[in-house]
Amino acid sequence: MSDQPQNPANGSSGQEPMPIVLNIQFTKDLSFEVPGAPGIYATLREQPRVDLALDVQARPIQEGENVFEVSLMIRADAKSGETPCFIAELTYCGIFTLNVPQEHLEPVLLVECPRLLFPFARNILADVTREGGFPPVMLNPIDFVQLWQNRRAQPVGTA
Repeated sequence: MSDQPQNPANGSSGQEPMPIVLNIQFTKDLSFEVPGAPGIYATLREQPRVDLALDVQARPIQEGENVFEVSLMIRADAKSGETPCFIAELTYCGIFTLNVPQEHLEPVLLVECPRLLFPFARNILADVTREGGFPPVMLNPIDFVQLWQNRRAQPVGTA
């Protein structure tokens, strides 16, 4: 029998644990509103302009553990001229077990984890806008490395 403990992340003993384990992913919050309904549908003559805001947050589930909740938050505000068409807000989360050195923890949480969640959040946003009667919002790929670097470059207290 091996002296090495069982690793719950991969269920094996004596092997290196997986560096990133996505335990579960889920929609934490989803909001879609059409402030001008039903009139907006009769007056809309062009594809609305969509302004996007994106944020990534991570927090430990339990202090001293290597399990984290990573939240990918997307807000889409669509307007035709100055007329609001729709507002969509999505918070899509994943619970991750990370087996990485401490110095790699931040980039893994804020770059690699959201990169895994992004395709699912993208599909949800496209589906909800299409089901809301508008052209689907198809997000372009996100450069999470650049997003993380921009966040690190901000002075403390301005994020």
